[in-house]
Amino acid sequence: MKQGLTLIVPVYNEISAIENSIIHLKAIKKNCKDFTMQIILVNDGSDDGTEKILQNITNDRDLKVIHHTQNRGYGAALKTGIRAAKYNYVAITDADATYPDERIPEFYWDVIRSDLDMLVGARIGESVNIPFIRKFPKWVINQLANYMVGTKIPDLNSGMRIMKKSVVEKFMKILPDGFSFTSTITIAMLANGYRVKYVPIDYHQRKGKSKIRPFYDTLNFVRLIVRTVMFFDPLKVFLPISLPLLLSGIVIIIIEAIVYRNINTISVLITLSGLNILTVGMLAEMIAHKE
Repeated sequence: MKQGLTLIVPVYNEISAIENSIIHLKAIKKNCKDFTMQIILVNDGSDDGTEKILQNITNDRDLKVIHHTQNRGYGAALKTGIRAAKYNYVAITDADATYPDERIPEFYWDVIRSDLDMLVGARIGESVNIPFIRKFPKWVINQLANYMVGTKIPDLNSGMRIMKKSVVEKFMKILPDGFSFTSTITIAMLANGYRVKYVPIDYHQRKGKSKIRPFYDTLNFVRLIVRTVMFFDPLKVFLPISLPLLLSGIVIIIIEAIVYRNINTISVLITLSGLNILTVGMLAEMIAHKE
């Protein structure tokens, strides 16, 4: 694999921002004097005129454009770009000019110097414009993810990051085709001990309409977080469910035996339920860590 950086930009109905984004990305590439950079734009089935603009630059030497004939999802677009990337590091960003893309060269050298597997631009800078409707779901998701991986995650699903291509390819089978791609790769890398660094960035107000659906995507993020952790550390999911049932069942049985000299069927069922869930969790843990 060649030394260098491939920047992947998923594009779906970004007619109000795409032309300026292309100009900006070309300028960034031109300023990369000390390393080679490839830019891949993945048109994910746009139908608002964005596709026509991208079709006109297909043969541009600074950009490679890949077209999906229909909308397949944010994660699917990223996976298409990753498979087509010719360099050993891949960067991702959005096409709506919300991220400080001019910092990508700086981040690349940080990754190289520190031998990182992933560097994430965490949206915790001085200027961060996250819509109010997304703040609470984002906080809930982050708290759940922090517990699941056992460490504080400054920004779970930032769309600006640089990753080692060979590491991302190891998790391709579990990475979803939707917006949960970034959350899943974050949890997968942290759960497996890869070197991850967070760098504070600003986050600008986007042009055009956001593709995020707060309620549906929040539920989907929670499901993906639990599923991903189940894949690597099942007891993180099973223990919080099984132990309260098991312990409460035992306590109730003891109280019933001492006070009433009779054990209720319900308390036995509670205890057995906790024991069964714990047993399943331990079996899942053995399978997850089987060589």
